[in-house]
Amino acid sequence: MARRPLPRILSSGTASLSRGRDLARTAADTATDVLHPLLTIGRGLRILASAGRRRWSETPKDKRGPALFLGAACVLVVALVPYGPLLALITLMAAAAWQGRDRTPAKTGPSDAETERLGSLYEALVPYFSIPEDPTPLFAHGGDWDKAFSGYEFDEAGRVTRLHIRYPAYFTDGEAASRARIEALLHAKSGRGREYLFDWDEEGNQLDLSVLAALPTGIAAQPFVTSPGETVLGFTDAGGVQRTLPVLEGDEPRDVPPVIWRTGPRSTEPHLLAVGQPGAGTSTLLRSLALQALRHGGDVLIVDGGGSGDYACLSGRAGVLAVECGPTGAQATLEWAAQETERRLIATHRARESGRPAPEDTRRPLWILLDQPSVLAHLSVAEGGPDPLAQLQVPLRHGRPAHVTVVVAEHFDHLELLNDAVWQHTRARIVLGPAGIQQIADVLGLPPHTTPTAQVPPGRGYARLGTGPVHRLQVPATPDPYDEATNAVHRQAVLELLPGRQQGPGRGPGKPLHALPPAQGWAVNGSGVPEVPAEAP
Repeated sequence: MARRPLPRILSSGTASLSRGRDLARTAADTATDVLHPLLTIGRGLRILASAGRRRWSETPKDKRGPALFLGAACVLVVALVPYGPLLALITLMAAAAWQGRDRTPAKTGPSDAETERLGSLYEALVPYFSIPEDPTPLFAHGGDWDKAFSGYEFDEAGRVTRLHIRYPAYFTDGEAASRARIEALLHAKSGRGREYLFDWDEEGNQLDLSVLAALPTGIAAQPFVTSPGETVLGFTDAGGVQRTLPVLEGDEPRDVPPVIWRTGPRSTEPHLLAVGQPGAGTSTLLRSLALQALRHGGDVLIVDGGGSGDYACLSGRAGVLAVECGPTGAQATLEWAAQETERRLIATHRARESGRPAPEDTRRPLWILLDQPSVLAHLSVAEGGPDPLAQLQVPLRHGRPAHVTVVVAEHFDHLELLNDAVWQHTRARIVLGPAGIQQIADVLGLPPHTTPTAQVPPGRGYARLGTGPVHRLQVPATPDPYDEATNAVHRQAVLELLPGRQQGPGRGPGKPLHALPPAQGWAVNGSGVPEVPAEAP
């Protein structure tokens, strides 16, 4: 038996009703905008009529007759005056419009709840900003907070988003411990879970507290507009740097302030150390740096101490010399890197002695990326072998004139396993993930200028280049493109940035450059200087 189709009113009625509601809502909004002046005048006429009736009811009965006669005389005079009715109508409409205007009172001060919160903050600061010897204390129990708080703002939940505080001149604002106590107190009293910026004006005895907006996490890896030698570590606050980069956040173009790291012979911070907890985004940072280095024509060596396979997408790619995951391969690769650094220095020195420019192969950037090298060092020592990190001393000490850049990523729990050369020569520092103020200060050399939060997205942290200021940082989203648990759009962005596969036999794990046949590895010229053949990548 054939099924009969549903009546058209049942099959398409829902869509028609939805369109009808949308049209009715749009028409109502348009009519309200067009008829707003008439509505205002009508409301004013109603107010004037109510006032007239109230005034007439309040008039004594013996005075109503003369009042009525006076009103009639006024109407007669207006009617006889040239343009009198028109002027009377204009006057009536103006009075009605004035009486019918929106009289919503403007907020001139804090609400009761906001006043109570400001008073609580004031009372909490009294023990820190007052001394018994002060004859007229600015902060005193039961005092007036209006004198100390000259500016404030609240969010919809009633929490403080901005506060301007005046404090007495005898407060020891030049001591970091004193400032830290005030910042910790305001952080606790203003609401946890947000990141606060504290701007101390020691000359004017003033403190500005403000809540910082979250840094964008949707900016994926992409070809950034930078020159060779410039690397984008991530993005920060607008007031932290004096430069912006055009990027795409999804499909929306934006101009965001970046944290730029400059490498090469003229760099003052040629090497970098990134520290974080597991899952904080250090591997994401190293993948982002590798993609940018490959885009600018550099060579990349990767040592994956964790052995997680996060860099498998780079294995065999053009410009990627090796991706090592074992202690033996890491030892051989880092030994080759040390010898390559020495070769570059010798070739550059002899070229300058003879008045020639440095060979092109010595000016090609070489990036050495190490993720959790302490794991490989522990395995190598346990097997009775040498420490692979000892081979890093030459690239770290002499890598800058040889165009060699070293990036080390390590976890907080293994920092004591890093040797002194790593700590001494990695002047660019990054801390990612949740960390305490003291942990951040131990790595960066300075405490952060904001209050770290307990929950942060991957790739979120702080960066400091040399002796510069501490910047908030959000690393571009650069996930492992083979990890299906990550964002598909971000994985596709990484795949589009990967260079093509190398033509011919690749080096692969366990085959560092110096262990390859002479056609692909080392050669010695007539002067005894080792050099890489022109056909070698």
